[in-house]
Amino acid sequence: IISCVGLDRSQAVLFGVFKVADHTFINDHYYYDLGHVDDFIGLENRLIINWGSNAISWHQWYGPDDKEVVQILPDGYVGHFPGLLNFVLEFDELQKIITHPDANHDWYHHLSSVNGIYMILDNNTGNQYIGSANGKNGIWQRWSDYALNYTGGNDQLIALLNPDPLYYRNFKYSVLQTLPSNVTQRGIIAIENIYKEKLGSRAHGLNSN
Repeated sequence: IISCVGLDRSQAVLFGVFKVADHTFINDHYYYDLGHVDDFIGLENRLIINWGSNAISWHQWYGPDDKEVVQILPDGYVGHFPGLLNFVLEFDELQKIITHPDANHDWYHHLSSVNGIYMILDNNTGNQYIGSANGKNGIWQRWSDYALNYTGGNDQLIALLNPDPLYYRNFKYSVLQTLPSNVTQRGIIAIENIYKEKLGSRAHGLNSN
């Protein structure tokens, strides 16, 4: 079974290739035990095919002339950059973007070109951390710290990882506001503090100051 996820128009990206290892028949239904075929791991989430004109059909039989390969995306590619205020990244997505800047050039270009106010959401509790980024490589540089050490040195984020070292997988990252390069560091901190007040991230969130 070659499993794909639909994209725009009639295109689809490879999710994985699976082999039927066994099956059972219970109450007039077949249940299949699928095993993952590791030979195609390197193409998962990268191989783009033309699903065909009958795109509404969610399953099709493969033929020797079917499914033209449209594109093989670079290793580590996350996806199209939607705009600075139009995304929320899971930790795994953030780490992949940071560690594969060539494959995600648009992300690198935009995130390294602006200063701004960002938010880290603890998806498990809803608590928020508000931070700011300024200077060389802007938001990209600050988020690189999170991709590498998970916490960026923030005390309350470090505390969350003490009982559960994998807790960082609950974190989500987004940009709240971009700022022009002529805003001073003092001005950036003032705007950051306004967001902390608006969102209550000191009293009920993950900001210590």
